[in-house]
Amino acid sequence: MSSYCIATYRSYDEKADFHKKAQGIAVGLTVGSWTDLPEARKAEMEKHLGQVVSVEVHESGADGRYADISIAYPDVNFSADIPALLVTVFGKLSMDGRIRLIDLHFSDSFLGHFQGPKFGIAGVRGLLGVHDRPLLMSIFKSVIGHDVHGLKEQFYQQALGGVDLIKDDEILFENPDTPIGKRVTVCMEAARQANELTGQKLLYAANVTGPTLNLKDQAKRAIDAGANALLFNVLAYGFDMLRELSADPDINVPIMAHPAMAGALYPSPHYGIAASVLLGKLMRLAGADLVLFPSPYGSVVMPKEENMAIKHALLAATDSPAYKAVWTGSGASSAGHAAPSLAESFPVPSAGIHPGLVPLILKDFGGEVVVNAGGGIHGHPLGTAAGGRAFRQAIDAVKAGIGLADYAADRPELNAAIQAWGIRE
Repeated sequence: MSSYCIATYRSYDEKADFHKKAQGIAVGLTVGSWTDLPEARKAEMEKHLGQVVSVEVHESGADGRYADISIAYPDVNFSADIPALLVTVFGKLSMDGRIRLIDLHFSDSFLGHFQGPKFGIAGVRGLLGVHDRPLLMSIFKSVIGHDVHGLKEQFYQQALGGVDLIKDDEILFENPDTPIGKRVTVCMEAARQANELTGQKLLYAANVTGPTLNLKDQAKRAIDAGANALLFNVLAYGFDMLRELSADPDINVPIMAHPAMAGALYPSPHYGIAASVLLGKLMRLAGADLVLFPSPYGSVVMPKEENMAIKHALLAATDSPAYKAVWTGSGASSAGHAAPSLAESFPVPSAGIHPGLVPLILKDFGGEVVVNAGGGIHGHPLGTAAGGRAFRQAIDAVKAGIGLADYAADRPELNAAIQAWGIRE
């Protein structure tokens, strides 16, 4: 029996026959033509033929008349990798007017070729020894033009504030002033010095960059120098490169996926790929242990509905019908294939986050989230270390069920943050 991956599209058109359009997609993106084939040839080609799963027509909407169209694509048509799947289901179709890829469901057979996150939420928590609260991450800021001594001091101040993770800025590339081996060495020394005072473990995600064929070697150089996590600009290099890094047994550290370039693909209601697919399902499938994306609250805002869809994609059971939506029409099924369960990826809502937003973040995302801040830590009125402590205090306040203003009464770091940025609860 054949197995299928299912793509769902939202197509806008005021006059189109959407049922006819769906059939054209199913045939055109698989066998090319059907009615013109001799009957004998049809029997041979049927296993390659796409199938229309459903067509839901909406005669009126905020952006006009549209239909949600689901097409099942036989796994036999493409190799078991994300580039092949994307080119099959949306390569040529992405240029066919106002049409957007809004969901992907994977067959058990296709999922079985992917290991997903090597560490996932449980593994990252295990490395840090933190199991009872959301994690806190800070970001290097003002990295261009600094030498390693400047980065070390910036790292040290962040570590003193009690953060669990520190990541490179995504625009910090290989350069003569702060080559990856040297900056990892000095930053991990700063982590050791801070640990003597805080007793807290810390992960440092070094940005892996350079020519694609050298990325594995670059990652291993960073790990050899002491890096215990990696940052990767996935969309610039491709999902398959993330998969290669994650699957390599010598790259045995968590990988953090940055969403750089995502804004070129997900924001339009009429074109591109939905954020839940781009930054949710595909990132997790390719092996991201932590996934950054714009929050609904800060300076680069993503609609909350899309945030929650990403969260669901990163945390949902991948062996559930809701995640896979196994299609059994026309004799198709995933029978005979064990459904793998991928580890969960940490959601990391980002951009413009300050301590006064922590109640909202934890309300919307729950405990399995990384609170991520740049300016909200470095821009704290009492300094970078105080910025980290203010976030930790805000997290503790929410966990204790105490309002931030009350909790800040005898905590100068949180109080100063509230005075600077306010509270949104």
